[in-house]
Amino acid sequence: MVFTSINPANGNVLWEMPAWDEAQLEAALQETARVTPAWAATPLEKRCTLMRKAGQLLRERRDALARLITLEMGKLIKEARGEVEKCALVCDYYAEHGPAFLADEIIASDAGKSYVAYQPMGTVLAIMPWNYPFWQVFRFAAPALVAGNTGLLKHASNVPQCALAIEKIFRDAGFPFGVFCSLMIPARQVERVIADPRVHAVTLTGSEAVGRKVAACAGTHLKKSVLELGGSDPFIVLADADLELAVHNAMTSRFLNAGQSCIAAKRFIVAETIADEFVARFKAAAEQLTAGDPLNETTTLAPMARPDLRDELHQQVTDSINQSAIAITGCAPVAIPGAYYQASILDHVTSVTRAYHEELFGPVAIVIRAHHEEDALRIANASHFGLGSSVWTRDSARGEALARRVQAGACFVNGMVKSDPRLPFGGTKASGYGRELSHHGMHEFLSVKTVWIK
Repeated sequence: MVFTSINPANGNVLWEMPAWDEAQLEAALQETARVTPAWAATPLEKRCTLMRKAGQLLRERRDALARLITLEMGKLIKEARGEVEKCALVCDYYAEHGPAFLADEIIASDAGKSYVAYQPMGTVLAIMPWNYPFWQVFRFAAPALVAGNTGLLKHASNVPQCALAIEKIFRDAGFPFGVFCSLMIPARQVERVIADPRVHAVTLTGSEAVGRKVAACAGTHLKKSVLELGGSDPFIVLADADLELAVHNAMTSRFLNAGQSCIAAKRFIVAETIADEFVARFKAAAEQLTAGDPLNETTTLAPMARPDLRDELHQQVTDSINQSAIAITGCAPVAIPGAYYQASILDHVTSVTRAYHEELFGPVAIVIRAHHEEDALRIANASHFGLGSSVWTRDSARGEALARRVQAGACFVNGMVKSDPRLPFGGTKASGYGRELSHHGMHEFLSVKTVWIK
């Protein structure tokens, strides 16, 4: 196998590298296993200092790293810069708060002294996707490494240069060789790595299908796993919503990163009394997006990451239209070179359409009309996914009450769903289990030990 970077904006091959053979993989596993005990014994203060340095390097190299992201997976350059900056933020966050998150928890008991100690598990394998090629990695790596774990990265095959650039950040920041390693291996070798006794846990961000395979493999070998899988996030617009605010955020949440985000709003569940106006405003805004070179600051619609992903999306759209959904705007590839798809809206989507049940991972919004609030809640919860969600209403108390009833790992009232280092992130149902970020994310890969002293 050869790893190949292909610019999705024009199809040009940027870079190629042969995948590792078994000997190269074994050498990497040996080195990480060798350094793991020493890294766990490294003073926490030093681990935090190195993580701060990683954040500093991300800021210093922001523009070059952002360009690499854009070239390799197509993200708008301004969005790529924001991604790098967010990675620096998560490094700073765990460098600052890690000591408090890792502190012993004193427990009153029948002992003279008893407490809970949080200790690193060992080596964590991260299987990461291409859509946020830096952020997805750093939101696992920052807490895991500060906690004293070592990290192995199996990145998506279409972003190999990003994988190597991330490893270089940690090396240049002063992390010992082997503490973080990008495994340049094909997908078929992942099961072998999970099974390896030198690997102690696994975290995946990816599709539901891959999540089931990873969970099964980890379970077979009795290893902890955290899964962040797909999502079909409901964006519930109640009759009393501020439509200007709702449409503005609908645009960002649906079309950011060309719609290629697990927590993008995908199902716009709108009260039928305001649906016509919402759709008209949404259409007018969507038609202002301009496809073009993502390195150009004026471009507002990026290409999708690969032509096959665009073609799959178009088939979902075409099938849904044939099944009674109404094309409001877009709903076709852009007639220029590259993996572009028009900013699209499907209205009157019902349960007989593919779009109602499946995740559309690209710049396509679907509108489902709800008779009333309870109907909107029913539609929102009908999905087998449960990652993010949002509620839009001028009555924040009403929104909060509804938010508590939506089946999702997060619900934002009058705000766009986003990941934030201060808040736990993860899903329910087929969107996975476990949490990233906040102290919850750090604790996922810590051993909880009770210490009792008489």
